[in-house]
Amino acid sequence: MADKRDYYEVLGVDKSADESTIKRAYRTLAKKYHPDMNPGDAEAERMFKEVNEAYAVLSDPEKKQKYDQFGFAGVDPNAGFGGGGAGGFGGFGGFDGGDIFGDIFSSFFGGDATGSTGGRRNGPMRGGDILQRVTISFEEAAFGCKKEISYGRVEKCPECDATGAAKGSKVETCQACHGSGQIRVTQRTMLGMMQTTKVCDSCGGSGKIIKEPCTNCRGKGYIKINKKLEVTIPAGIDDGQKVAIRTQGDCGRNGGPAGDLIIAVSVRPHPIFERDGYNIYCEVPITFAEATLGADITIPTLEGQETYTIPEGTETGASFTLRGKGIPMVNSKGRGDLIFTVVIETPKGLTENQKELLRAFANSLGEKNSTKKSKFGEKIKKIFNK
Repeated sequence: MADKRDYYEVLGVDKSADESTIKRAYRTLAKKYHPDMNPGDAEAERMFKEVNEAYAVLSDPEKKQKYDQFGFAGVDPNAGFGGGGAGGFGGFGGFDGGDIFGDIFSSFFGGDATGSTGGRRNGPMRGGDILQRVTISFEEAAFGCKKEISYGRVEKCPECDATGAAKGSKVETCQACHGSGQIRVTQRTMLGMMQTTKVCDSCGGSGKIIKEPCTNCRGKGYIKINKKLEVTIPAGIDDGQKVAIRTQGDCGRNGGPAGDLIIAVSVRPHPIFERDGYNIYCEVPITFAEATLGADITIPTLEGQETYTIPEGTETGASFTLRGKGIPMVNSKGRGDLIFTVVIETPKGLTENQKELLRAFANSLGEKNSTKKSKFGEKIKKIFNK
């Protein structure tokens, strides 16, 4: 028993796991390591047996109690504890084998462990979705636009109307599977002889035999075409969002609906604005004189330029808001704001005369407009004069 792994470790659950958690873990691992999904893989077969052994014990309340108390000895039929044994899987160790293996086989083969067929291959199947990427400008994202999209799409072959057979020829029912698309296979497993279903090799699961294939689609019944479509990108869409154009994906099969065309939108950066939700932001440079005296300044917006009056004494970093000048909200009449931050430009390259005038201006102010500077100086004195 020394080489055995703990049953809880095998299923990847802890000792406090309830019955449903244990069963869910078992289902996942049994499907993963099932021999039919890993033909010829000895390691997968070993793991499959290990998973079943662990579940046979942990799914049985009595055996689980003995295992929790005595370990492997508690479920060893030769140890004298009356555990019934995990190695023989007597009665599947107290779990419903038909339920578990029915799930496994129906998941992978469209049938079940008793050989019943679901006929899924011949039933209606939805067509696949098609992903197409488009890049638009910042303004197009804000106000919406129309774009012509070119893409490949699977459609019914017009020559044979999706039958796959040449005109004038017939589609015959597969004699190997009698039109079901699946055949029964009996396999010897550790649980004994088990009957399963798999895709018919003769017809590939279609249930039909085509002796004279259509030359246009080579017997497939479907062809891929290049299609152009004008799509509407809604106002307010953001970078990375998607637009679904219903039923414009690949054609469905056996009467199933078509898939969708999914447009993934990329938005080019703007040279001035940055977006956050439906608000947009930008920086606006102003002169020292404009900040000091106040001024009417020009503000860029998505529709053009607007004039905004800033008050005198405006400091660098101050923000102002233009209501309703941001991004329109998708499928709504609302709209975000434009928020701009002013940045005061320090004059450079002054002449000597200009410098003299500025010194005279500074001397005339004295301490009147240096409140912050004075307070900062007081803080420095307190720090260094301790």
